[in-house]
Amino acid sequence: MTQNNIKIAITGGIGSGKSTVANIIKSKGFAVYSCDEIYSELLKNSDFIEKIGSMFDGVINNGTLDRKKLADIVFNDTSALKKLDDLTHKEIMRAAFERMNDEKLSFLEVPVLFENGYEKYFDSVIVILRDKDKRIESIVERDKISANQAQLRINSQYNYDFNNFMKYYVIHNDDNFAVLEAMVEETIDKIIKKF
Repeated sequence: MTQNNIKIAITGGIGSGKSTVANIIKSKGFAVYSCDEIYSELLKNSDFIEKIGSMFDGVINNGTLDRKKLADIVFNDTSALKKLDDLTHKEIMRAAFERMNDEKLSFLEVPVLFENGYEKYFDSVIVILRDKDKRIESIVERDKISANQAQLRINSQYNYDFNNFMKYYVIHNDDNFAVLEAMVEETIDKIIKKF
């Protein structure tokens, strides 16, 4: 590797398999961080919770954030989602880069990378693409919500179906785990050769 501090983003739409890909990379011994995990840590910070509570009515219950109630609000109102994103994303990215700065090569799972223009802060990006029906199925199973609610969440996010990712590493997650793992290994090899 020619550089000392390579940062690679892992992104894709909700239900595409970002966490699965991140876990495969982690199992190969690489440093992998998650915006969702960092967000969960921030939610243990009372000042941060108070900021969210001051923006959205009824989402704080006995000092704890009701994440389901907050999700119901923001996934049904684009201006509410933008308000939440503006507050949380800067804090999450700041914490993530603090951790990544200590690594030679590290990966960060970023759910809303392109929406915020964060791709420019990374040396490259791994984009996970997946058939929409499989994404809906995955969200329904994971979050215990209806297919209609899953569709609303997909619709509220960046549209991965109509964008060109030629300059990035693209992984199609439409097959079984073994095929996905092989594609991830191949991608890591390409990244290591490039940098």
